[in-house]
Amino acid sequence: MVDQNERAIHHEAPDVEDGSARRPPVPVEPVAVGRAAERVAVAREAFLHFEMPDPSLVRAPILASWTRSRQFSVPSDHLELPYESDAEPDTPLLRAARPVIEDIADQFATEPVSVILCDDEGVVIDRRTGDSALRRHLDRIWLAPGFSYAEQYVGTNGIGTALEGRAPAQVFGHEHYVEHLEDMACAGVPIHHPVNGKLLGVLDLTCWRSEASAMMAATAATIARRIEETLLEQSGRRELTLMHDYLSACRRGRGAVFAVSDDLLMMNDRARELIDPSDQVPLLAEATDAIRSGRRRQLLVDLPSGATARVQCRPSWAEGGLSGGILQVQLVSRAPLHGRPTTPSITTALPAAVGSGALWTKCAQAVDRHFRMNEWLVLEGETGTGRTTLARATHQLHSPAGHVRVLDAAHCGPRWIAEVSDELHTGGGTLVLQHLDALSPQHALALADALEPYRESTDPERQWVVATRSRSSEPDSPELTELLGCFPRSIEVPPLRHHIEDVAELVPYLLARLTRGADLHCSPEAMRVLMRNRWPGNVDQLYQVLRKVVARRRTGTIRPEDLPPETRAITRRVLTPLEAIECDAIVDALLDTDGNKAEAARRLGMSRATIYRKIRGYGISMPDGSEV
Repeated sequence: MVDQNERAIHHEAPDVEDGSARRPPVPVEPVAVGRAAERVAVAREAFLHFEMPDPSLVRAPILASWTRSRQFSVPSDHLELPYESDAEPDTPLLRAARPVIEDIADQFATEPVSVILCDDEGVVIDRRTGDSALRRHLDRIWLAPGFSYAEQYVGTNGIGTALEGRAPAQVFGHEHYVEHLEDMACAGVPIHHPVNGKLLGVLDLTCWRSEASAMMAATAATIARRIEETLLEQSGRRELTLMHDYLSACRRGRGAVFAVSDDLLMMNDRARELIDPSDQVPLLAEATDAIRSGRRRQLLVDLPSGATARVQCRPSWAEGGLSGGILQVQLVSRAPLHGRPTTPSITTALPAAVGSGALWTKCAQAVDRHFRMNEWLVLEGETGTGRTTLARATHQLHSPAGHVRVLDAAHCGPRWIAEVSDELHTGGGTLVLQHLDALSPQHALALADALEPYRESTDPERQWVVATRSRSSEPDSPELTELLGCFPRSIEVPPLRHHIEDVAELVPYLLARLTRGADLHCSPEAMRVLMRNRWPGNVDQLYQVLRKVVARRRTGTIRPEDLPPETRAITRRVLTPLEAIECDAIVDALLDTDGNKAEAARRLGMSRATIYRKIRGYGISMPDGSEV
């Protein structure tokens, strides 16, 4: 509820009936509103000039939020919001909230109020607004899907302050930290998972300041509770489905069985006896990631105790989506199969596969283990992550002079299938089949037929076959699924942004390759710029960036100004050629004007609003690491 100073601004609250709010009341006369708003505006101005405002003029939660906003270095005179373009399209929160929000939005269809749903990072994932004028204004202040209204970016506001305080928050007019939001009023209420208490997001009501009601927070709280009730109902159905699958798995065998979901963990007595408590955490972490793929998978997991577990992962499905999964676990020997010589697991970087980060090392060790056991596998991951490099490096570690052949399925034709058959018939060495997802359905079936006679062979000289494929949100075709059945193992190769610490090792290695050993080094300042990038194109993109650097400088030290403009753009995706040209032009203009956005916009012939939007969209930052 608002305090005494704010009560003067509003009429009494409307009734709330059956979880919905009636039409917001007409505000009181403008004189009362203006005086209260003026007092808050004076207090905010004093705070921004590092003067402590009169506590009687500002509510304690607002003053605390202003203080956090200043600590976050939030600019008070303009908005700089990050944009999340690849948010998950379907989450438990969104599934539970969508019918509730649709019902409320219908009731508010003719009202100047917006119903907004955000995730736990303040990113707007749904917004319903019936009033066209309000919708246009919300777009202007970027209170729209994909943008984050977390307090660290926007300062005091109903969404970010509710998240930061883990409690309902109301923000009116000049209580907002950023001056462009003074015409708005908002009330945000956190949404928690009803089973585990985890903070999932915020339900926010936003309207014009002149339309604000003291009951906004109560109405938002009612909507949030309805969403939590729906979450509880859905969780109950998912848990019943998971329990049924768990009991069925326990009845079918006497081995170790786990049931896991976001809210639940069950294990039978055999699992408690077989799996040491210190081994359970890494086993469950890796298996849970596999279950989220939505496909049945079999994993080999190295455990801290020294044992290796074979884990059958089976997703459990309920109405509305994935409810968790069942894990059936066996401990297996580390002894190599098919007569392969015993070789210790690698703990250092593979030749030509540079990196010592934890994720990269774990991936390399898993590939090495499958090589020693002569198990065919699929390396999955984003383009440019080094999947083929990893397979070749593993082969070279054990058999430097051995035969290795790489065949790209993107060039598949009748002769390509024949080449695969010839390689398999010859035997020995390693065969890498790139880009399986590029195969047509007919070629996928033809390749499966070619692999079938060899995939379960016990011949110690059987060829080690590795396939690569890109991750995709689209379901696999039946033909591709049948082909993937020839490979009993799959490993996810992490994107470079998930082991960004390896950039410090990759850069000197790639520079040595590009300069053929010439004396060219990267300065610490330039290295910080490179390590701050998200590298959506992974190692391939880093290599192309260094190629551009080497084209201009063959020896000496690379400084930040030697790096191409694209390194200042911290994007989540690879830019199109046109976007790359535009991004480079903006970076060059900003560098030429010492970061002056208005002058850069003038030189580029675009408005200041447009250049702000482009800078946010591309994630452009200055070479010294400060945001422009």
